[in-house]
Amino acid sequence: MDLRVDQPLLLLISLPILIYFIWIWNKDRKHWKKEGLVVFFIRLLAILCLILGLTNPYLLMPIKEEQVVFLIDRSASVQGTEQQVSEWIEKSLDAQTDKHLVGVYSFAENFQSEIALTNEDIKLPVLSPMDLPGNTDIAKALQLSTGIIDPNKATRIVLFTDGIETSGSVADELMKMTGSNVTVDVVELERISSEDVAITTFETPPVAFEGEQQQLNVELEATKATNAELLLYQNDELLSREQVSLEQGSNSFTFRNTSKGEGLLKYDVQVIVQGDALIENNKLTSVTNVESSPRLLIVTNEDATTNITQVIDQEAITTDVISASSLPYDLSNYLAYDAIIFDNVPGHLVGEQKMNVIEQAVKNFGTGFMMVGGQNSFGLGGYFKTPIEKLLPVEMEVKGKQQLPSLGLIIVMDRSGSMAGSKMEYAKEAAARSVEMLRDDDYLGFIAFDDRPWQIIETEPLTDREDAVEKILSVGAGGGTEIYSSLAQAYEQLQPLKLQRKHIILLTDGQSSSSNDYQTLIEDGKENNITVSTVAVGQDADRALLESLAEMGGGTFYEVQDESTIPAIMSTETAIISRTYIEDNPFYPTIYGDPTWSSLFVEGVPQMNAYIATTAKQTTNVIAQSEKEDPVLAEWMYGLGRTLAFTSDSTGAWSGDFARWNNWGDFWNTAVSRMLPSYSEVPYTIQKASDGSYTVTDPSGKSSFIEVAAVNEKGEELEVSSEPLAPGKSRVTVESEPGLVFFRVSNEQDAVYQAGISIPYSEEYKVQQPDVQKLQLITNRTGGELLSEPAEAFRDMDVTSSEKQPIRQMLILIAIILFFIDITIRRFGFKQLILPFKKPKKVITPSTTTKSSNMEKLVREKKKR
Repeated sequence: MDLRVDQPLLLLISLPILIYFIWIWNKDRKHWKKEGLVVFFIRLLAILCLILGLTNPYLLMPIKEEQVVFLIDRSASVQGTEQQVSEWIEKSLDAQTDKHLVGVYSFAENFQSEIALTNEDIKLPVLSPMDLPGNTDIAKALQLSTGIIDPNKATRIVLFTDGIETSGSVADELMKMTGSNVTVDVVELERISSEDVAITTFETPPVAFEGEQQQLNVELEATKATNAELLLYQNDELLSREQVSLEQGSNSFTFRNTSKGEGLLKYDVQVIVQGDALIENNKLTSVTNVESSPRLLIVTNEDATTNITQVIDQEAITTDVISASSLPYDLSNYLAYDAIIFDNVPGHLVGEQKMNVIEQAVKNFGTGFMMVGGQNSFGLGGYFKTPIEKLLPVEMEVKGKQQLPSLGLIIVMDRSGSMAGSKMEYAKEAAARSVEMLRDDDYLGFIAFDDRPWQIIETEPLTDREDAVEKILSVGAGGGTEIYSSLAQAYEQLQPLKLQRKHIILLTDGQSSSSNDYQTLIEDGKENNITVSTVAVGQDADRALLESLAEMGGGTFYEVQDESTIPAIMSTETAIISRTYIEDNPFYPTIYGDPTWSSLFVEGVPQMNAYIATTAKQTTNVIAQSEKEDPVLAEWMYGLGRTLAFTSDSTGAWSGDFARWNNWGDFWNTAVSRMLPSYSEVPYTIQKASDGSYTVTDPSGKSSFIEVAAVNEKGEELEVSSEPLAPGKSRVTVESEPGLVFFRVSNEQDAVYQAGISIPYSEEYKVQQPDVQKLQLITNRTGGELLSEPAEAFRDMDVTSSEKQPIRQMLILIAIILFFIDITIRRFGFKQLILPFKKPKKVITPSTTTKSSNMEKLVREKKKR
């Protein structure tokens, strides 16, 4: 028995009162008679009783009775365990004593009583049928159990479960139970072993285009190897019936179907297995919204031919083929297409302005993009540091994978007055970009010329990249044009250098003011392994001279009408001489586990001849990889658009056996499907949350309130609970059987949207092992144990049982009595208080002698006066 108080801080009131009584004691105790001392202590005791009464005191009286509650999970995930649980409980009851109250309850999604709490001997009856076994709500079961018991008594809940909860949060409920008299022991349950095959996932594209080849992915889980029949339905019409062999564990299958018409398309997949334990997990539904045929733009080199059109399904995809130089400048022209493919296109034919527009179309409007390899693509195509490189899943730079040749590069750039303006700015940017592509060991020189050469950067190893870029960008325009002396100075500086590659890039928009012997200069340079490429900017450039210089010097001649293509040209030139990009050793690519792609390679991976080396970006999904760990096929999301990089070619010269592969057409159709926009331009978006609810949002922000109605395929209106989260955003919960549910979403402006939502079967029906971590969480949070022996259910409890016995009224009564005693003593005296308890004394009649003595005293007193 313990004395406790609810409000201990009120005891502080006694401090000033105690000080006051001490002060009174020290001041007046010498003058107090016996009655004063008694009154002092009575008052002190009465006041202390009142102060203690204010704190709401109580006595904790021990309780011998203890409660043991058996709580049985009856959900589908532990189907067939009822007999096992009943036998376990009956064995445990042998250890029951007179102090134990026992109750038996069961639960799934709901909670029901089997035997109410009693201290009598019980015999477990046949468990009553369980409603709604398709979900498990452990939190709700614990909450209702703790509501039934007496909270003052020590209680043990013996929970029979596999820990798989599909509703509620047991972790949150355990927080509420902290500090209570309840401990929870767990007996782990597992579904009785039987042969079962479950369809775990069924994925179809959320949005598809009319005529597009859709990829339908199915995953099944089998408890053991068996044979099954797999059926696929489209809008309740049988599309496919296949006999399949299943291995123990996970099995994946892929269907391909070309959609026809527009609107909502329902797919059902079903597996039939003889002797299957659960039929609830044998069917799944998925929905695809079919839109009008997609449009694809294929961009080629100047010849405007491509092999891609020969292998894709052009009946399903509207395809346009144009050359790179014919690409439009306006964004609206690109938004007319759902996807764009660059098939071996050099960057200088595209230009920075068009690249910027394409990047915006991909990033902000969801247009897909794919770059296909070849000798004019990726790094060799001059895409280093361009907007196209930014949107691709790979970098053009090859990072530390091979020994690269030593290099000396001199850029000879026209800075005459005619270069002023955008030509000069693009030229300087191009030169700066070339500097960024060089290694620290490479030699770099930069000569700007007008009517004479100006050595801006001395030809020496590159040590300070930032300083070199700053010097290039500081060059201004002015003066005439004299080419030969500057070119000769570049040759003179490169000749003595012991390098594997020595290259000059000459860029000008005019004609030289003098005529010199270029042939001798270049021939002497070729003996020292020096090459030269030339760039003619604009119509005024000496095209004939520059073309002949490039031809004699073993380089490339570029004619530029669009100044924005200059950076791509310089990047191409620098890439060609500074890196070994083409990997031309035949190999078998390694394919990674994305089912969209890996399903194409079930029968094997063809050999590939060559590809362009690149480096995958950090978040890239690499689908195919070379033996040197370079990406061959990679994809990622850039803003709203998906982009792909295929570093081999489409002709077969590099792709080798891929071009003769049976699935070559499916490969390109899959690539196009992956690029097509994955979003639908509808007024509302619907996303499923992990708890099974749906978040409905108006992305336009035009809605303040959203109203959602739901109807199943039978035309029955379903109960919908909607919780507003923000203006134009609500969380919606729908009570429905597995299958297809149609949402009708509207707002206060009568904008209506209809969508189909697939409701899968409950997690209860999946083939899965008990959640041991969840079981350990329950026992750890409540001080319970994982039980193995039935008798442990009635072992001694660590917590003690007690109940409160309030004593406030008793203390107040004592204080009142003490105050009455105090008043009585002060009014009538202490003798009067105890008079009723004393025996009366005998009355003695005074004698004559006594009277005489008194008279004598009076006489003596009179004489004294």
